[in-house]
Amino acid sequence: MESCLLSSYLRNPDLDLELKMSWAYATLLALLTVLLALSLSTEADSAAVPSSTGSAKDPQGPLKKIFMKEADAANFFRRRSRRGVKSQDEINIEQRQALAADERRREFHEEKRNEFESYAEEEHDEQNERTRESTEQWREFHYDGMHPPHEYNRHSI
Repeated sequence: MESCLLSSYLRNPDLDLELKMSWAYATLLALLTVLLALSLSTEADSAAVPSSTGSAKDPQGPLKKIFMKEADAANFFRRRSRRGVKSQDEINIEQRQALAADERRREFHEEKRNEFESYAEEEHDEQNERTRESTEQWREFHYDGMHPPHEYNRHSI
């Protein structure tokens, strides 16, 4: 019996239309509620852009430092085109930055070179020590006791 009620409920197009309409009404009601709440809140007023055009022409306070007049902006871009000549101060600053970067790069590579040299020297010393030890072991093993050790068996010229 439940399956009959469910299937008749699902097949009924009027009920389907009613469900769709109820969702539409619920969504519309929620949006209107949010719009009403935003229009009544004081935070929305403080975040809104003022409609007066006079304040956009004459910014005051910290905004005056950020925005510049249209003529000044056009002159700025005309002055600093792709082929525009840099001022001597800009050239000096760029040269100082390049020299500082070169110095940092030089110091880095010098430090790496010193690290490698110390590593190579240490490795060389360890190899010499291993060679000396293995040579001593070979001499001790092959020494027959009849002749003096190799170090003292040198012929003098």
